[in-house]
Amino acid sequence: MLRPLLRRNYRLLFVTLLCALVADGMWMIAMVWQVIRMGGSPTSVSVVSGGAAAGLLVSTLAGGVLADRLPQQRILFVLEVLNAVVIGGVGALVLLDAVTVPMMLGATFALGLVSGFYFPAYSALVPRLVSPGELLAVNGYESAVRPAASMALGPAVAGWLIALHSPGLALVIAGCLPLVGAVSVARIRLDDDGAADSGAEEAGHPLRELWEGVQYVRRTPWLLATLLFASLLVLLVTGPLDVLLPFAIKDRAGGGPSDHSMVLAAYGFGGVAGALFMASRKMPRRYLTVMMALWGLGELPLAAFGLATNVLVMVAAGFVLGVIFEAPVVIWGTLLQRRVPRRLLGRVSSLDFFVSLVFMPLSLALAGPVSHAIGLTATFVLAAVLPIPLAAVAILAARMPRDELEHPLPEDEAGDDPAGGAEDEPGDEPGAGPGDAPVTPTVNAPASPRTVG
Repeated sequence: MLRPLLRRNYRLLFVTLLCALVADGMWMIAMVWQVIRMGGSPTSVSVVSGGAAAGLLVSTLAGGVLADRLPQQRILFVLEVLNAVVIGGVGALVLLDAVTVPMMLGATFALGLVSGFYFPAYSALVPRLVSPGELLAVNGYESAVRPAASMALGPAVAGWLIALHSPGLALVIAGCLPLVGAVSVARIRLDDDGAADSGAEEAGHPLRELWEGVQYVRRTPWLLATLLFASLLVLLVTGPLDVLLPFAIKDRAGGGPSDHSMVLAAYGFGGVAGALFMASRKMPRRYLTVMMALWGLGELPLAAFGLATNVLVMVAAGFVLGVIFEAPVVIWGTLLQRRVPRRLLGRVSSLDFFVSLVFMPLSLALAGPVSHAIGLTATFVLAAVLPIPLAAVAILAARMPRDELEHPLPEDEAGDDPAGGAEDEPGDEPGAGPGDAPVTPTVNAPASPRTVG
C-alpha cells in the first residue's frame, strides 16, 4: 500500500500536500478565534467562513482549464507561495493589531480562490508520478491523511499556539508551511515540461477548452451518471449532516456539544478506516457497481440519527457511515486518474469538484425547512433511503456492469524506477481504457460526492 512513497517525486508531492492540509487546518481555527477576539458575532464568523466557498466556486472551473494548459508543478509552486503570502500576511497584521473583519473576509476569499486552482492541478499531476496500479493505494491513504491533517493535526497545533500567545502567532507559523511545500514541489524532477499533453501547445480559448471538458462528461455514460448521482447525493446528505445532526443529538438523545464532537470524530475515524481498507486491496473487478452500491447503501446509517435515542448508537452509526462512504471515494479518485485522458484530467477534476460545491449551499438551506415540514426523523430516513434507488437507476442507465467488464483495470506492476515518476507505455494515452470515447477537438465525461466528507 505504501509503495508509491518509495518514489522520490511522489514523496515530494506528498510533503507538499501535508503542508497545505495542516496550514488549512491552522487557518480554519485561527481565523475563527481572531474574528471572535475582534468582537465578531456568529454571523460575522459565518460570513468570513463563507468567503472560502465563494472563492472555490469562482475559481474551480478556471483551475481545471489552467491545469490542462500549464505544467501542474509550476501551478502548485505559485499557489503555495500565494498561500504563504496570504496566511503569513494576515498573521503579521494580527500581531500588529492592524487587521479588520473585512480583511479577514478578503483573505478567506483569496484562499478559496487558491484552493480552486490547487485541486485540479494536484489531481492531474499525481498519475504522472506513480504507476496506474498504485493509484488506488495513493487515493486511499491520501483520503485518510486529509481529515487527519486538516481536521485534527492543524487545528490542534493552532489551538496550542493560540493558547500560548495569540491567533497571530498561529497564522504566522501556518504561513511558513506553504513555503516548505513550495520548496518540496519545486524539487520534483520530470522528464518533460509538465504539460498534460503535447496538444497543450495548441491550446485554444479557455472557454472552448472548458466546453471540451463538459462535452467529454456528457458523452461518457459512466462518468455522467456518477456525476448526476453524486450531485443528488450531496443535496440529500450535506444538510442533514451539517445542520440537523446537532438537533438530533440534543432533542432525541439529550446530548450536547461534546456528544456532537464524538459523533463527528467517529465519522472521521470511520472514513480513515474505510480509505485504508480500500487502499490495501486490489481494484474490484466490478469497480463501478461496487462504488455505486456502496454509495447507495452507505447512507443507511443516517436513519439512526433520526431514530436513535442513545448517543452511543449515533456514534456507532457515524463510524459505519464514515467507513462505507469513504471507501468508494478512493475508487472514484482512482477511476478519474485511470480512465479520463490525461489531457482532460484537470478539467474533469474541476467539474467533479464544482458540481459537489454547487449543491452544498442548497442542501444546507433546505435542511431546516424540510425538517420543519416533515419532521426530523422523516428527513434523516429519506436521506438514508433515497440514495438506494438513485444508485440503481445510475447503474442501469449507464450500463455500468457491461462497461466495467469491457474496460478492466488490472493491477499494473510497471517496471519503472520507484525513485522517480511512472512512465507510460508507448502509444498509450494515460487514463484512457480500451474503447473509451475517442479524444477529438470536440470530445465530450462527472463530479463526486467526495467533498461531503
